[in-house]
Amino acid sequence: MPLSEENQLNLLKDILYNQNMDSSGSVAECEQVERLVKSLMINADIDQNVKTILKEIYEYSQMGIGSPDLEAHITSHQDNLSQWVDDIDQFN
Repeated sequence: MPLSEENQLNLLKDILYNQNMDSSGSVAECEQVERLVKSLMINADIDQNVKTILKEIYEYSQMGIGSPDLEAHITSHQDNLSQWVDDIDQFN
């Protein structure tokens, strides 16, 4: 059974929140973020403002997957992570 839009947004928010709080994560998490964002982006019901945020999150996950130092990548994006979580809360 596929996840609903709300469940996808909650999962995305949880992963980003945990990466922000732990200042660490895994390539698998970045790949999961990428899949969630792709799934949400094709949903016509998603607000355009959310799609803008999702594009930023997608770029973050892409850079994280290819990063030689994932923890440094996450640490350098902590302000963004916090903002994205807050933004998702507003639209969720």
